[in-house]
Amino acid sequence: MSQTEATNPPKADSEAADEARGSGKQQLGTYRVYVVTWNVGSRFPENISLRQLLGLQDVTAEKDSQGHLPDIYALGLQEVNAQPQQQVLGLFKEDPWTHKAKELLRGYDYVAVKTEQMQGLLLSMFVRRQHVEHLQDIEAEFTRTGFGGIWGNKGAVSVRFTLYGCGLAFVVAHLAAHDHQLDERIEDYKQILENHHYHVKRYREIYDHDYVFWFGDLNFRLQGGDSSTEVRELLRDESQHEALIQRDQLFQVREKSQQAFQVLHERLPAFPPTFKFREGTSEYDLKRRPAWTDRIMYAVQPLNRQPGMQLSIEQCSYKSHPVYTISDHKPVTSDFTLKLYPNVRAPGVVFSALALWKIGDENTVEYRKQAEFEEGPNDWIGIYPAEYASLADYAAYEYVNQAESPTSSDSNHEPDPFDTPAHHRRGRHHHKNRQRLRRHQEANAQEQVRLDFADDVELRHGEQYLLIYFRSTGVRGVTSLAGISGVFVAEKRQGSPHRTEYHVD
Repeated sequence: MSQTEATNPPKADSEAADEARGSGKQQLGTYRVYVVTWNVGSRFPENISLRQLLGLQDVTAEKDSQGHLPDIYALGLQEVNAQPQQQVLGLFKEDPWTHKAKELLRGYDYVAVKTEQMQGLLLSMFVRRQHVEHLQDIEAEFTRTGFGGIWGNKGAVSVRFTLYGCGLAFVVAHLAAHDHQLDERIEDYKQILENHHYHVKRYREIYDHDYVFWFGDLNFRLQGGDSSTEVRELLRDESQHEALIQRDQLFQVREKSQQAFQVLHERLPAFPPTFKFREGTSEYDLKRRPAWTDRIMYAVQPLNRQPGMQLSIEQCSYKSHPVYTISDHKPVTSDFTLKLYPNVRAPGVVFSALALWKIGDENTVEYRKQAEFEEGPNDWIGIYPAEYASLADYAAYEYVNQAESPTSSDSNHEPDPFDTPAHHRRGRHHHKNRQRLRRHQEANAQEQVRLDFADDVELRHGEQYLLIYFRSTGVRGVTSLAGISGVFVAEKRQGSPHRTEYHVD
């Protein structure tokens, strides 16, 4: 990915449309990505609103404003409370930050598609519901750098996926601290690149991706021997801002010496340094020199597999949010527009309509495998509430391949493609010695499949659900969504007993 390629500005939609018409090709689609980085200083999100942080402070009518909202949110946090008791609790429920963001974004029709955490580093990805079924090859990775990589207090976590034919990688990092540790920060960057490897064809390394977003508390400071007080005084003079940012270590190693981050780009910060503040205030803590430690960068590979359709990206906004005072850092956000290929859909499965789910009975799900769809060894189908807000929120599931064996009903292995503990369903009560999955090969190279779900699936009477087919290779949790069914209603069978409640006066 060259410097010149990554800096090519995106063409206006009208210009792209003219070129598309002239060449007979379709116009690239425009999408929005909203990136957040914040060192939260081990604080919890109690008694604060995330609306401004997520750019929702001016959005009043939720459903009416969806056309102006991002397609993807990337929430990257550092120094999330990583005490041992929090690590144990995290095995059983979402971390408080992801949960709070999810509950806010669910009202705008977003789905939490992947969360990855390494000690205090946290990355949560949210995607508009309309795009969820187009997500392919979702994978997470992490690299520890702090204390020789033993503790993991420094390093990077990432999530990558393919959407509409383009590979996107989101990397959130926390690098070595303190002014004099510049060489260590450069080494951290190189170590992350060397150790970050994915298991997806064509996208093995970070910079193999069509779009890369790299952000976090990168801890770069100011060059020079100014005292904290002198830097603060310079910041009060707006005419000195440009001179200060030219002395920023990240700018120097990226643009001048090109020792690190040289293939990434960034609109230089026009906001004040985001570190270090006295907690609860917007006053600098002069124990440290103010610095732009919290940054968001990007890169693009313009020439992908579709000749004549050049990818591009624009960093539309880049700002800090001084209103948040719970830690010694201010959060930073950036809003991007980028181009993805039109009408790119990977082959998958198409579910037949299912009008009713009979609670307490075995239910049969039917779907058609498209001709080019390759079934994975660990594919499974999950039942989700119709208004699911996370891909971890399935109510029940069945593995596809295990269902071909009558003895598979004794398996207690639960799907865990998103590193989230499964807890909704334990047993499977099927009739013994009966194959629960039947296949029928059709003349057009497609295959019709019928899969029986157990009679102990615990759904709520009168509520709506849907099915999601996950293709899972079994390699490091690489997972794709291959199909989503229409909505159906769960109802108790006639004559099923109702629980009677007794009240004692």
